Amino acid sequence: MDNRTNTIAGWVLGSMMVAVAAGIGGHMIVQPIKAEKAGYPIEAGAEEGGGAAAEADKPIAEMMAAADTAHGAEVFKKCSACHTVAQGGANGIGPNLWATVGEAIAQGKAGYAFSDALKTAGAGKKWDFEQLNSWLKSPRTYANGTKMTFAGLSSGKDRADVIAYLNSQGSNLPLPAAPAGAPAATDAKVPPAAAGANPGGKADEPVAGIGSNTTAPAAAGK
Repeated sequence: MDNRTNTIAGWVLGSMMVAVAAGIGGHMIVQPIKAEKAGYPIEAGAEEGGGAAAEADKPIAEMMAAADTAHGAEVFKKCSACHTVAQGGANGIGPNLWATVGEAIAQGKAGYAFSDALKTAGAGKKWDFEQLNSWLKSPRTYANGTKMTFAGLSSGKDRADVIAYLNSQGSNLPLPAAPAGAPAATDAKVPPAAAGANPGGKADEPVAGIGSNTTAPAAAGK
């Protein structure tokens, strides 16, 4: 090699040595901090999704024994855009819900076309307290393919109260006896506006879905 080549090689080698030395020095000055355990700490009692663990629903018989029909009438207002509940009320987006509790599922509502999904899920069954509770909790889970798009009532109390209200509208099936020490059902007077009124003149359907297929809360069965 000539002198020029040796000079260039020397500069390159020197630069590399300086870079290595700088890296070693920087590492010695700034030490990385390593966590003792991987991941993030989770607060005690918190569950995935950030919410507290949901309390399991009580048996529907126990909830029905302490149901409040007046509160059920208020909850039913969510359903009144699609369902009527007064005796002789017309079917609308969903069927009229008069005397629905105890009725055969997907039957008994003259002129109303129930979905095949509900007919299949409810074959041979009646809208008893257990079936209504399952339907109101999640119509799409109860009858996969139902036309009802209402997500359901997550509150067990709301479901029991709505069922008690529906039961008071033409069915009047005996409510389960309250367990020893538990409060009895509240059969408070239902506000006149809640009993079968349908704002805007629309026909109503089963509470949150009884027999209906809608986007509004439904009670029993689309």
